[in-house]
Amino acid sequence: MKKKKNVRNKIDRMLEFPDEIALNVPKVTILKFEQMLIENYKGILEYQDFFIRVKTNIGIINVNGFNLSLEEMTTDDIIVNGKIESIDFESIVDDREE
Repeated sequence: MKKKKNVRNKIDRMLEFPDEIALNVPKVTILKFEQMLIENYKGILEYQDFFIRVKTNIGIINVNGFNLSLEEMTTDDIIVNGKIESIDFESIVDDREE
């Protein structure tokens, strides 16, 4: 299994794929503390107008603020609008990948 993963990583590097595509990890972009794009998310765990929890392959993204809303959701990307006060991350440790 590890050999197969190494071959895929070499191919991804040769083709110059960004990590968020090659490894399916989240990419977070914030604009003016009022809009946040989360790419490569897996699901919404909790949604209130002051707190949103989003699941990703490597952990959970917690967004705190006021008047938060979810906009333009696709199967891979989501936009959070509102007054974003803070963001924190809960990482998931996966022993199988070591």
